[in-house]
Amino acid sequence: MIEIKPQKIGNCEISVPGSKSYTHRILIASALSDGICSIDNALKSEDTLITVSALQQMGIKIDPLDNRFIVHGANGEFKHTKEPVFLGNSGTSMRLMTALASLGKGRYVFTGTKRMKERPIQDLLDALIQMGASTHSVNNNGCPPVAIKGGDLKSGKISINCETSSQYLSAILLTAPLTKPFFKQGLEINVTKGPVSRPYIDMTVDVMEKFGIDITRDEYNYFKIQQGQKYKAGSYLVEPDCSQAGYFWGAAAITGAHIKVKGITKDSHQGDVNFARLLEEMGCKVLYEKDGISITGGPLSGIEADMADMPDMVPTLAVVSAFAKGTTIIKNVRHLKLKESDRLTSVANELSKMSIESSITDTGLIIKGGIPHGAEISTYKDHRIAMSFAIAGLKVPGIFIKDEKCVEKSFPDFWNVFSGLYD
Repeated sequence: MIEIKPQKIGNCEISVPGSKSYTHRILIASALSDGICSIDNALKSEDTLITVSALQQMGIKIDPLDNRFIVHGANGEFKHTKEPVFLGNSGTSMRLMTALASLGKGRYVFTGTKRMKERPIQDLLDALIQMGASTHSVNNNGCPPVAIKGGDLKSGKISINCETSSQYLSAILLTAPLTKPFFKQGLEINVTKGPVSRPYIDMTVDVMEKFGIDITRDEYNYFKIQQGQKYKAGSYLVEPDCSQAGYFWGAAAITGAHIKVKGITKDSHQGDVNFARLLEEMGCKVLYEKDGISITGGPLSGIEADMADMPDMVPTLAVVSAFAKGTTIIKNVRHLKLKESDRLTSVANELSKMSIESSITDTGLIIKGGIPHGAEISTYKDHRIAMSFAIAGLKVPGIFIKDEKCVEKSFPDFWNVFSGLYD
């Protein structure tokens, strides 16, 4: 447990690590490539290292060098592994690797933590089955562990339900160029519901296009990818993580400080870059500069926010809302109940400990701003709960964060960077 002590926050410039989402996707694309790839500014966290380990277990050579990975692409040729592949509680790893295994040889089993075994994946399995894959939920409950037989995936026409996770679609898209031809038209994907978290689809498409893959799309409803394309080996750079930037922008909002997060631009495909816009709506000043985005805090007012495209920012917005005048309504994030923790319940519980009124709706949260009090914050083994509630301690005495090491899932150096805020 760590105590966060209120101190004066000076004008700061902060650097955050590479995007977790981009790191996962570039690792996958590199493994699918036709040669050696260099990935710079890659995030090395618990989740991304799970993806690295899984790829290595399936025969991909990966050399970790400081904040860089050297990946030896194998053109979609994955080796059989007799042992189950353990993916912890990394939902991204589970979904992307399940689709990738359909290109491999033999039977694969993917498993994870107790929480992972409660997280749904059936809609992805249904899509893979439409493509000829032999796959099922081992416990017949639509959740991991997942078994899949590699080598049978074909292109054609499929439909997919993405109302629970956009990662189902990302997994299919990344795999599609290397599927076997079935119809001349390549793989055509019709999205029947969703997708939630649409910017993550844009990130997937962005990575694929950088690797030389052509994609035809109609917004988020239809995608077409010709088989037989190759991911081109080369050097790739991971941009800074906007989700991690959000904690520091939130810190500026509640303390009145001026904090710049370097290396992020408003043109990023990451949906969480728009968290700066929400803070501006609440009363902060936002400055978009060539070398980063800065937030200057001010008197805060509650807002109504559709968070469907930036669900990872919900805990941070909730904590900022505790310091705002009036009520904040967060909408369209029902799927947060299925994350590393039930994030809607987790956030409401911990706000209550701080004497902040909140309620859970069918699709989100309602938070009534007030005067937060000190509390021992339970993190539910959820990195985003820990980092979001930490910023409250910059303003409120007596904030303690339990199990503070859970931040290693996405931001191993968080507490060191966080301490750099103090004047």
